[in-house]
Amino acid sequence: MSTPTFALLVFTLNEREGMKQIMPKIQREWVDEILIVDGGSTDGTVEYARANGFQVCCQKRLGFRHAYIEALEVVSSDYVIAFSPDGNSIPEKILALKTKALEGFEMVTCSRYLDGAKSYDDDMVTAFGNKLFTRLINFLHGAKYTDAMVMYRAIHRSVFQKLGLDSDTAFRIPERLFQTNICLMPLLSVRAARMKLRSAEISGDEPARIGGERKLKVIKWGLAYMFQVFYEVMYRYERRRNCASSGD
Repeated sequence: MSTPTFALLVFTLNEREGMKQIMPKIQREWVDEILIVDGGSTDGTVEYARANGFQVCCQKRLGFRHAYIEALEVVSSDYVIAFSPDGNSIPEKILALKTKALEGFEMVTCSRYLDGAKSYDDDMVTAFGNKLFTRLINFLHGAKYTDAMVMYRAIHRSVFQKLGLDSDTAFRIPERLFQTNICLMPLLSVRAARMKLRSAEISGDEPARIGGERKLKVIKWGLAYMFQVFYEVMYRYERRRNCASSGD
């Protein structure tokens, strides 16, 4: 059996200053592919990436979840590692994520709250929200996460289809209700727990942001994520009821 391959997906939106400081710390032999996935930068991020020999995918549809799906059409590796070049992701943890994934896990999360790890980018609102959602997901969906919301993860490419995250269906209702494009991390955590995905966590600090603007839409995203977390409970209950009534 061949050794699984890894692609680093570097998500950018006006992150030129962060890219200049962070990308030189990444050794290209750490992974099999590096893809810059850009959401429409106007500050020279794309030009910097291309000038330094990085392959760039310019998104056709905006939002983190679309970034993943479009990137999967470009890279061929078995795993993708989501990386933020704004300083929030520690480059050296790429190797730790790979090592853990190679133990046979389909998803490995770099937790900001495991074994003394800390987020230096959290404020009072985001710290409260991250921990609230993690506890809710654990309670409602039988998970044991310490960080259900973080982006920095290694994920096997088959997971997106297996969990139904490769289409708009799972996101259509909350995005229409709250008029926003949302990230797939909360729903990924929920469905990974529900489907008993082989998953693990490693600990890793989240340093403070270097540059760029925070893209987080606290109110809209918070409401949309809350809807998803509870909707998945109702959806699961409805499916069980339908199966029982049909005799399956």
